[in-house]
Amino acid sequence: MAAAVGRKDEVLVQDKTIETLLEPTIAALGYRLVRARMLGGRRPVLQVMAERTDERGMTVDDCATISRTISALLDVEDPIAGGYVLEVSSPGIDRPLVRPDDFARFAGHLAKVEVATAIDGRRRFKGTILGIDGSRVKLAVEQGTIEMDIADIAAAKLVLTDALLAANTAAGRH
Repeated sequence: MAAAVGRKDEVLVQDKTIETLLEPTIAALGYRLVRARMLGGRRPVLQVMAERTDERGMTVDDCATISRTISALLDVEDPIAGGYVLEVSSPGIDRPLVRPDDFARFAGHLAKVEVATAIDGRRRFKGTILGIDGSRVKLAVEQGTIEMDIADIAAAKLVLTDALLAANTAAGRH
């Protein structure tokens, strides 16, 4: 069991290292890095999610531009041992929530959140994001309001709803 935990920690460190490497280049192109992570398997995949800083929807050309640019950077810096496949995509409407500003930006929308340490005996919650106060995310759940430290969030993503679709359509993100 300890080996599995150690492996997960190694992957998280590698993901953060790759994000730190890619973020300035992606920002210089006019995009915001949402997440970069390595996915295992026989042929590892480096999954890079990005979005436009002007809040418009991502296109295939946007993904191709990012892919070409970061491919060159990854070839030079060589942060990943062995072969892998690079996959660049938009986060989609039901996107992951990974940074504090994601919780502020998507306040009022429904999300699924999983925490590393149980809160009142639970690790998974579904509720409306009320926002973020310092490092504490506030979520309106069926039982009331719950707060969690952002550092304790293992995974979070928006839930596809009519309200989220309408907000994306109004913002020009299709």
